[in-house]
Amino acid sequence: MSLHLLACQIEIPQIRDVAARDAHLARTAEKIRKAIGPVPPDLVVLPELSAMEYSYDAFACLGALEEPMYGPSFATYSRLARTIGSGIVYGFALRDGDARYICQAVVDSRGELVGHFEKLHLANYGASAEAAHFSPGHQLFIFEQRGLRIALLICYDIRFSELVRRLVELDVDVVLQCSAYTTDLSFYSWRHFVVARAMEAQIAWLGLNRAGEGWGGSVFSAPFVDALAPEQQLGNEEKFWPIEIPSDQRARVRAITPYHADRRNDYAALPVIEGGIMR
Repeated sequence: MSLHLLACQIEIPQIRDVAARDAHLARTAEKIRKAIGPVPPDLVVLPELSAMEYSYDAFACLGALEEPMYGPSFATYSRLARTIGSGIVYGFALRDGDARYICQAVVDSRGELVGHFEKLHLANYGASAEAAHFSPGHQLFIFEQRGLRIALLICYDIRFSELVRRLVELDVDVVLQCSAYTTDLSFYSWRHFVVARAMEAQIAWLGLNRAGEGWGGSVFSAPFVDALAPEQQLGNEEKFWPIEIPSDQRARVRAITPYHADRRNDYAALPVIEGGIMR
């Protein structure tokens, strides 16, 4: 048994008002519908803030572009999920009370909300200035599909090894890291993080970006990467990318390379010798 994903590295146009956002949602839903083969995937995955443009100018329009949980994005993808028979992971700017979050939500194949994840870490360097517009999330979200435990992360969250270690403790099999990486100072390294995190956690990892000039480079890494099974990577073009993850992949990798069984619990207690002096 395997988990089948359709990773959607989509182009997102300039969006500054509700009409442009809703037209984009409708176009994206139609593109996904056409990309579905005779056997629908288990999950269709869209990138961070997939309902809107990612830019300083778009963030200035968030008062119009933000949505409640059951807003236009939910309505679009709930309807699409029922049509194609697949679950969908999608991104939008969530307004919840007095706070606004960068959010990924999941609907199942019946179009019902499974749950959502709010970005934990807000990037404020390079081309990002998220803290001025969004609040950080405060919880993890894990759901199951095809017997696999799947966690959502968003973009900058990948940089924090303690968070990934917590996902290992929670017995996660797959991470879907939905992102909006443009070619600023963080662009080159994020794909290296995907491979490193996948291998240290020994879990499958999809790092999904949006398409277009200055974007792209989505990457998928199995729990172990070598010359026979390298990471897979896209260019910057729009692409609807089928990915298969065998349900027993993590167990097979951990049997061959027992990193977690060999991990010590006393690293913080180990003595340190500096310049011949034990501390």
